[in-house]
Amino acid sequence: MKLAVAAILATSASALSFAPKQAAAAAGAAAFVAVAPAFAGDVGAGESVFNQNCSACHAGGQNVIMPEKTLEKEALDTYLAGGRSEKSVMIQVTNGKNAMPAFGGRLSDEDIANVASYVIATSEAGWEE
Repeated sequence: MKLAVAAILATSASALSFAPKQAAAAAGAAAFVAVAPAFAGDVGAGESVFNQNCSACHAGGQNVIMPEKTLEKEALDTYLAGGRSEKSVMIQVTNGKNAMPAFGGRLSDEDIANVASYVIATSEAGWEE
C-alpha cells in the first residue's frame, strides 16, 4: 500500500507541472481507488446465497452447532479469525473451519463476496429473530 501511495504521489507531482487542475483531479481519483474496499459485494444477492447455503446452520444469525459462535456483531468480533470484516468472512466461507464445511468449491468468488457483505451488513443492523 505504501508503494502505491508513493507511486500516486510521484505521478501527481510530475503531472502537476503540466496541468495542475487535471493532475489534482486524477490524483484524487487514484487515491480514492487505492483506499476503496475490494470486497464490497451485493448484499441482496448475498441474502439469497445465505438462504440457500447457510441458513440450515445459521438461521437468524445463530449457530446450531456451536451456539456461542453466532453471526452477531459481538460474536464475530470475538470468534472470527481476522476480526469482523468481509475479508475474514470470505476466508472462512471459502476454507471452512471446525464443523463448518468449505464452500470454496461450491460457490463462486462472487457468491462468497456477496454472502460476506450480507453477513457483515446484517450483523451491523441486527439479525431478525
